[in-house]
Amino acid sequence: MAMESRPIEEIEADMAEIRAQLSQLDQQESYGPLESVVLDSLVVLKIVKHSKEAFPDLVTGQLLGLEMDGILEATNCFPFPSRGDDDDAEEYGANYQVEMMRHLKEVNMDNNTVGWYQSTYLGTFLSKSMIETQFNYQDTIPKCVALVYDPLQSNEDTFSLRAFRLTDAFMALYRAGKFSQKTLEQSEFSWSQVFEEVPITIHNPLLSSVYLYELESAGAIKSRPAPAVPFLAKNLEFLIEDIDDLSQEQGKYLNYVRQLARQQQQQQTFLQKRKSDNAQRRADGEEELPEDEPNSSLFKTISSPSRLDSLLMSNQTNQYCDQINQYAGQHLAKLYLYKDLSTAAST
Repeated sequence: MAMESRPIEEIEADMAEIRAQLSQLDQQESYGPLESVVLDSLVVLKIVKHSKEAFPDLVTGQLLGLEMDGILEATNCFPFPSRGDDDDAEEYGANYQVEMMRHLKEVNMDNNTVGWYQSTYLGTFLSKSMIETQFNYQDTIPKCVALVYDPLQSNEDTFSLRAFRLTDAFMALYRAGKFSQKTLEQSEFSWSQVFEEVPITIHNPLLSSVYLYELESAGAIKSRPAPAVPFLAKNLEFLIEDIDDLSQEQGKYLNYVRQLARQQQQQQTFLQKRKSDNAQRRADGEEELPEDEPNSSLFKTISSPSRLDSLLMSNQTNQYCDQINQYAGQHLAKLYLYKDLSTAAST
């Protein structure tokens, strides 16, 4: 059966329509909401291994995978090299990433960047460097995440691995570089809008799930109560330090408000004196001096301080409070349970 030939114009029109549809789909995928993150168990094990081997140093790495229909799947990752404070550390790290991506592509493994990960201690990950890194990633790859793993919290009867993204509102403010109090009030932006947390699901291969079920059934996996006192004490110590830093930052802003009020009062005094002088000059038949603007050489503009540090400190304070509330509640319930069990056993 012979194939019917079609005019070149029709074929080109069909191809143009297909390209337009694909472009529309790409745009929808890029700017739609990210609903959840699915991590392969291999990725989780690599992050845990990297963090524990480098302890107490903090580590970072790159996440690889694919995003589709609002679900980001991370199937592989690799660590970033640590070169300390060398002058060529940044250039070496960039070359290392390029080489790793090229080698992964050669062996037909996922080499699409979907984010990065870092380790932290007791939730102290909110910093300007973290914001800058995530902004650079998210500005280039709209649907990417930052995974934060806390090995110390993971020793306290829980597994602390969380995924974060910068909100669209914060991305717009950071891109404009405007964090004055006036800008934040006009945009109605608060500290709770810096990050959004994305739910995580860990995916195990079927054989791994069966093996873990057998271990749990055989009693090989046992949970043990962990002492909460050192963990809570350290959290309280960090919380007090963060509140002190936040108080100092608020003091800087209040100092700016006082200076601005003092300058405005001086400007009003200057204008009143200028009006009085102009009244005298009119009486003497002399030319009046301008009254609409004070002399700029006398009143230097006081720039509003950035409120970015206050936003991050408030966010960090909230992190400490959540951690203290979570662990204190858990261990308080355990203490009451142990008390009841010991009472029942003694009777």
